[in-house]
Amino acid sequence: MKKVVLKLDFHDEKCRQKVMKTASGISGVESVALDKDQKLTVTGDIDPVVAVRKLRKLCQTNIISVGPAKEPEKKKEEPKKDEKKGDANKCPPPYPVYYPPPIYCHPPVYMEEDPASCVIC
Repeated sequence: MKKVVLKLDFHDEKCRQKVMKTASGISGVESVALDKDQKLTVTGDIDPVVAVRKLRKLCQTNIISVGPAKEPEKKKEEPKKDEKKGDANKCPPPYPVYYPPPIYCHPPVYMEEDPASCVIC
């Protein structure tokens, strides 16, 4: 469920009716609301890009916000007192992880630093 708020720019009542009809015809729409500031709020399982693409054929349309629709709060279930507190369902402790010891490398020796390290034949 998404709540999409769109800013529309239409000029007359006929365009307003076309916008409402087009918005309600998009698949997955559950509710459509248009307020005085020409903001269209569409709620449902919709793709905002598809909605804007269809509405831009009628008038200028911009996305203001896209977010989850607020669902009614559900009552929290209280845990039952007679149930045991999951000792049988616990996972065993993880095995310890052993890492190999680090390998230390000596920096390369260059000829300028140690002339005795080079052998010239």
